[in-house]
Amino acid sequence: MAATTCRVQRLLTSNILASSYRSLSSRLSNISKNTQALKRCASTFSYVPEKADPSLGETKKINLFQALTDAMDIALDTDPSAVIFGEDVAFGGVFRCTVGLREKHGKDRVFNTPLSEQGIVGFGIGLATAGATAIAEIQFADYIFPAFDQLVNEAAKFRYRSGNLFDCGGLTVRAPCGAVGHGAHYHSQSVESFFAHVPGLKVVIPRGPIQAKGLLLAAIRDPNPVVFFEPKILYRQSVEEVPVKDYILPLSQAEILQKGTDLTLVGWGTQVHVLQEVSKMAQDQLGVSCELIDLRTIMPWDKETVIQSVMKTGRLLVAHEACHTGGFGGEISSTIQENCFLSLEAPVQRVCGWDTPFPHILEPFYLPDKWRCFESVKKVMNY
Repeated sequence: MAATTCRVQRLLTSNILASSYRSLSSRLSNISKNTQALKRCASTFSYVPEKADPSLGETKKINLFQALTDAMDIALDTDPSAVIFGEDVAFGGVFRCTVGLREKHGKDRVFNTPLSEQGIVGFGIGLATAGATAIAEIQFADYIFPAFDQLVNEAAKFRYRSGNLFDCGGLTVRAPCGAVGHGAHYHSQSVESFFAHVPGLKVVIPRGPIQAKGLLLAAIRDPNPVVFFEPKILYRQSVEEVPVKDYILPLSQAEILQKGTDLTLVGWGTQVHVLQEVSKMAQDQLGVSCELIDLRTIMPWDKETVIQSVMKTGRLLVAHEACHTGGFGGEISSTIQENCFLSLEAPVQRVCGWDTPFPHILEPFYLPDKWRCFESVKKVMNY
């Protein structure tokens, strides 16, 4: 028994076991570092509610999808030709944006369609051409591509090719877009730049409930076809006191959310909230004063507001979730280079999604989070 005990003791102190222990310790250390990296790069942001214009009167506390419901309810109330249609919208839709509208306005005005995005948009074009207000829903922006031909070759060109004899300006196409934390490559894409390339379409993306209601009502009433993308992570995460009354917010007009003197930050949708945090980090840690602009309308976009801001600050950082190559940030960068060249103190910075399919497990590393944006702030300020 004593001999066996001695052998065990020698084994426990052997080099082999010691080596195994060191290897295990190293692996545990790496796991700890990776966990810290995951936490650092987590795809989260802090949503700070905005206050509505007091002149708009009474408000109610609702989230973004309820604000959209409210806007569509008002559209149906005020326009007898308005109809809402899409996959599953009759029972409220997968995100509940149309809940209660069928019961209130009837099955002839809020109804389901077959599972055919091309058919949904084609039907909407015909309906709008006949004089109705067509509000179509595509269940996810990732699945709008079967309708791409209808939007690009029909809706966008209808007025032009008929010499303004006919148009489908009464068409609005809604679609949830962007990262949500678990959507992977078929439920997370930001596809606005595909449609920004097409003359004849307007492209709008709101950042919160107050904006969503006013911009959607403006899109529905605009005399041009509008593609209205809704950041789905904000459907429930964003809650504000939203005016009860009917109101619209201007399309193609960016909004300066924060005045600054050293650096212009431009974003839209969810990314605006990321940039708000980046702006605070820049002020607190670097003493950098950032001017933050929400583009709101991607096309036609408000060039003048961004140009004037960059002429003042001399620096620009654009951030969006879509891929770097071909993203709308490239259009903004080019425009600024053409118009503000002599005022620029540093090259324009773009912080975007990577040029890969949208990942699932690696989503935190794909997104242009506040850490990546902050590194670009330091880069542009130290140039």
